Amino acid sequence: MKLYRIGELARATSLSQRTIDYYTKIGLIEPAQRTNTNYRLYHIETIERLERISQLKKEKYTLDEIKNYFSQLRRVASDSELIKRVTDLQLHMEQLERDAKELQPMLEKMKPTQRKSLLQRIGPQGAACIEVLVAILDKQQHLM
Repeated sequence: MKLYRIGELARATSLSQRTIDYYTKIGLIEPAQRTNTNYRLYHIETIERLERISQLKKEKYTLDEIKNYFSQLRRVASDSELIKRVTDLQLHMEQLERDAKELQPMLEKMKPTQRKSLLQRIGPQGAACIEVLVAILDKQQHLM
């Protein structure tokens, strides 16, 4: 992936190097990394961001308002990531519930010594998970 120095960003966006340096200083853009000689290097997405900043400035937004705008976008992105993770977890739990329903009749048919032996083989965390799932299933059956 190509990284760009300030001069390259300036040429690509028609902004001055000083403006780009100022935007970096106030946190509107961030360098991806620095070279051994301390030059800042930026991702290609920075060009798009600089163009968006220029557009918002033409629409008479202040730099503080633009900074708040980008901050809200970042927050929305993290909120949607959280929603995705919770949804994934919910789907996983539903699959575990289906699996537990399939295992429940088999576990009930086992003798206590067999059950104990099985739980010892799967370890304490696995055993605790199975017990919780069985308890959840029992509660659901009582609610229906």
